[in-house]
Amino acid sequence: MMKKTVLVTGACINTGVDIVEKFAQEGYDVVFTGRKVENVTDAEKRYKEKFKDVNIIGYAIDSLINEKNVDEKAVENLFKFLDEKGIVIETLVLNAADQGLNIKIFENPLTDFMKVINTNVVWNYLICEHASKRMMKIGGGNIVFINSNTAYRAIPDRVAYVASKGGQLGLMRALALDLGKYNIRVNAVLPGMIKTDRWEKNPDFYAKVPSRFTPIGDVAVGKDIADAVFYFAACARNTTGAELVVDGGNTIQLYPIIPEE
Repeated sequence: MMKKTVLVTGACINTGVDIVEKFAQEGYDVVFTGRKVENVTDAEKRYKEKFKDVNIIGYAIDSLINEKNVDEKAVENLFKFLDEKGIVIETLVLNAADQGLNIKIFENPLTDFMKVINTNVVWNYLICEHASKRMMKIGGGNIVFINSNTAYRAIPDRVAYVASKGGQLGLMRALALDLGKYNIRVNAVLPGMIKTDRWEKNPDFYAKVPSRFTPIGDVAVGKDIADAVFYFAACARNTTGAELVVDGGNTIQLYPIIPEE
């Protein structure tokens, strides 16, 4: 039986690493991407040392030519590279994102907004288009967006990111409808705050940030997100167009209950 292969975008650091490792542990072959060649090379070496029996391939790709233009040729070249190696992606995990930090409506140029939308929505659509063409040929597959609970709850100075995540959910649902007849499922995981390297580097900020005060008293780690992704990929045979929120319950509360010191 041929091993299944997952493609994970943005998988050199943080949550992307946990997603790659989850699928590798479960016996999948893995293709992953990152923006910089040196980062991809380093990550590929680490993955191969840890998972010696898994075929793991890193590929460097950037989403945009410039703020206004998605790099269509780069995506074509990625899938041409996979075709030439006889690799067919059964699961696509869209983890890469432009975080759109500190975009202020009256200060930033329009191109800053466009850059985030183009990466998080348009570029992801393009990858889905190419991946799903190949999935059709093998009788189906599945796509998982790493979205965000900010698609529903806005945060300050992140207008482009919030808009992109809302748009991404619309894209997910539309693709689920259009691709269902080809046995291609499309779903989304919506993390809240995650303990990434930013958490480690800014302990004073994250000690006080309201979103850390979740109903269950804890914040997600990358493995929590990876488990949710794997559920959609491997366990949710009859689920498409769905959202799975992984945020400790933050989305359900009107405001965080911050303990008195």
